[in-house]
Amino acid sequence: MAKIYLTVNVRHEKDGQAIPTSIIWEDGRLFAIDKVLDIRRAACLKSGGVGIRYICKICGKTITLYDEDGKWFMETA
Repeated sequence: MAKIYLTVNVRHEKDGQAIPTSIIWEDGRLFAIDKVLDIRRAACLKSGGVGIRYICKICGKTITLYDEDGKWFMETA
């Protein structure tokens, strides 16, 4: 599996936590993140790497984003 690197708009809380608010797809389309369901440090087992995993709802679908030292990505199917 490969990684798709994305531009992610992030809100930074007072406690230092980063909350993604939207993603910009490779073709420039903007998708708002409706809800962040889970945030934890985790390995990306399918395509490698370790970072912060965000399980999010976008347009009714559950997606997984990873923040790997400031580089945001999703896995390809």
